[in-house]
Amino acid sequence: MKIVVCVKHVPDIQSDRQIAEGRTVRDGGDGTLNELDENALEAALSLVESAGEGEVVVVTVGPDDAVDAVRKGLQMGADEAVHVVDDAVAGSDAIGTARVLAAAITHMGGADLVVTGMAGLDGLTSLVPTALAALLDVPALPLAARLEVTGSTVRVTRHLDHASEVLEAELPALVSVTDQANEPRYPNFKGIMAARKKPVTTLTLADLGLDPTLVGAAGARTEVLEAAPRPAREDRVLVTDTGDAGVRLAAYLVENQLV
Repeated sequence: MKIVVCVKHVPDIQSDRQIAEGRTVRDGGDGTLNELDENALEAALSLVESAGEGEVVVVTVGPDDAVDAVRKGLQMGADEAVHVVDDAVAGSDAIGTARVLAAAITHMGGADLVVTGMAGLDGLTSLVPTALAALLDVPALPLAARLEVTGSTVRVTRHLDHASEVLEAELPALVSVTDQANEPRYPNFKGIMAARKKPVTTLTLADLGLDPTLVGAAGARTEVLEAAPRPAREDRVLVTDTGDAGVRLAAYLVENQLV
């Protein structure tokens, strides 16, 4: 079984976000593998380990720094990595990103299963997985809290607000997993050393045969009209605990009809 895991290199959520021309600056040197994509990697690696065979290929789209995301995937245990880097990709929206990922997956011969995280922590749109499934023409099973593969069937369990449901589909398929799906492993020393010998294939849009006008700012279906840092909160109420902080806090919540 060949599993492709799509990952994203995002700014560290603890760092200050920089915005230029309506876009998040992604070359500040403080980027990291999207935390929710670690759950996708763990799910893929666990499936291959349980089956006793198969391969995991990790793929990303982004500038030069984005290679760090797939290298983290290799350290966790992925077998191969693909990095699509091209200036024309800059400014891609969710559909444009999905187009590049679909072209990359097709270029590498397809996959039995594509696994993604539920969202990127920089945009939190959760649009790419479903768009990618549509472009690959495979079933989409999003927001899985549990993932199983039996033979040629993939089964996921999703937890909704007031119910849980089980979805099944025949492979090939795409699954996005939530942070409830597993506890991602930490790369150990052996994995870090082994990752140095694993290949990272770099591709451009020309390699993929993808028209640059369909991606990037040129092909975006959405447009950012304005972006600015979130203003500092000015309505904070600080309560100094002199022994009655609990009572005062309760009184504040009641007064403001928050309970």
